[in-house]
Amino acid sequence: MRNYDLDFLKRFSMVLAFLAAVTLGLILFSSYLHDLIPAEVSPQAQQREQARIAPVGAVYAGTTGAAAQAAAAAAATAAAASQVAYGGTLDGAVIYNNLCTGCHTTGVANAPTLDAAHWTARIAQGVDVLHRHAIEGYTGPDGGVMPPKGGNPALTDEQVIATVDWMLTQI
Repeated sequence: MRNYDLDFLKRFSMVLAFLAAVTLGLILFSSYLHDLIPAEVSPQAQQREQARIAPVGAVYAGTTGAAAQAAAAAAATAAAASQVAYGGTLDGAVIYNNLCTGCHTTGVANAPTLDAAHWTARIAQGVDVLHRHAIEGYTGPDGGVMPPKGGNPALTDEQVIATVDWMLTQI
């Protein structure tokens, strides 16, 4: 071998050794930096992870499934019963102003506004009929539509009756 070949091999070996040292240094430095990052174990992160991997639905089969389905239905009924609209108030004005005013002040869907002209024929049918229509809903022959409980199923029958009675006092 000639001198310039040996000189090239010597320099090339030194460059390779230098690059290997730089690579090893970068690996050690990145390992050190990685150890500085704390592991994420917060409860919120665990809840997010559980929500992401939770099953979408459940299968109810056999007697065990029927019992689970009945328990789920009972829980849903209890949850719905605990949510009484407007804090359970029996003040018809509060319920009217928060729910009924949208239709009964403008006449949307042929809803009767609070004037005697719209209510005379309705009152003649009896207050019990008005209460029943407000609770169960009503579709009139003139195209008027009253959704059950004014469209808020969280209202109790007593709240609906109190609101209808309040409306009758305003005519």
